Amino acid sequence: MKDKFNKIDKTLLFVTIILTVLGLIMIFSSSSIAAVLQYGNTEYYFFKKQLIVVLAGFFLSFIIYFIPTDKYKELSVIGIVAIIAALIALKTYGSVTNNAQSWFRVFGFSIQPSEFAKTFIILFLACVYGSKKKFETVYNLFIPLIPCVVIFLLVCLEPDLGTAAIIAIICMFIFFSLPVGKDKMLNILKTSVIIIILFAVFALQTNQKYLTDTQSNRFNFKNPCNRYLEETGYQVCNGYIAIHNGGLWGVGLGKSTQKYLYLPEAYTDFIFPIVVEELGMVGGLVVLALYILLLFKILEIARNASNLRGSIIAFGTFGYILTHIGVNLGGILALIPLTGVPLPFLSYGGSFMINLLILLALTQRVAIETKENKYKKEVKKVVGGK
Repeated sequence: MKDKFNKIDKTLLFVTIILTVLGLIMIFSSSSIAAVLQYGNTEYYFFKKQLIVVLAGFFLSFIIYFIPTDKYKELSVIGIVAIIAALIALKTYGSVTNNAQSWFRVFGFSIQPSEFAKTFIILFLACVYGSKKKFETVYNLFIPLIPCVVIFLLVCLEPDLGTAAIIAIICMFIFFSLPVGKDKMLNILKTSVIIIILFAVFALQTNQKYLTDTQSNRFNFKNPCNRYLEETGYQVCNGYIAIHNGGLWGVGLGKSTQKYLYLPEAYTDFIFPIVVEELGMVGGLVVLALYILLLFKILEIARNASNLRGSIIAFGTFGYILTHIGVNLGGILALIPLTGVPLPFLSYGGSFMINLLILLALTQRVAIETKENKYKKEVKKVVGGK
């Protein structure tokens, strides 16, 4: 146990713990009013549920530290099949929240299969691509993506286009990280662009309505405060007000005014404006700096991984976290359409937090294996030299 702990990336672990603790504090602060006034529970209601999830996540992480990544091939296949089955079952047994049938209700907790899909996709692609020595055929390159496309389409049908887009971006991150020749990758990129253009032309020519009214309205995201009384502007504009209230140093922890039901989803998708309101622009910048350090360490582990499987796991985790940060902050700042994507560590959400900690634990396992393989090579050189 001590040997494994000595080989994990201490900086990554330290940043993970800081962000997790900060997330619990901010979830308590931002959800306490809604828990009492909106849900009729104690102010600790959401905090307690998130704390249980965090403890479960760290327990699973501890177990993952001791399991070699080459043991996950069968599990990843079973997981992909189970996720597809769960996404199909949602149509019959799923609960509807925010116009999307994306959750199962189990013992007071909400389980979102599409969040687990992201983790199993990363693990599945890592195990499949990691077992290939060359990528010269269509089979080697594209066949592993077929289950991912099926999952993408099922998530679109919930409909949850935000999560579907993140799944597609994660697959793209992994695909373009493969050790394929530049000429071949350039041809693949050109073909992909042509297919996208043809699909767009087809969609325009058929005049079919592929988006619901709610989804279409989200593309009206510029100048939200001009539409304060409309659904497309109310949330984002209140987020602006929270950020403005915070100023440089913030109004103080727990003293946000926007969390008094002015800002919907204050403890989930819109928690960053509450962070800035209470901790100021300085607090917001500290959070962003911690994110940058976290991503840098994950990317470093991906680049130094001793095999392709480990590199894909770490690089997939990098894409997972970066995409969530970009889509969440882009939406609340009205830079892109609002999609309801949680912010890593800070947003309330059990399925998301569990999967985030699992992926970070898998990345730490890659770091452990890299150091173990490096040590074995050094020992082999010394023995061989003798």
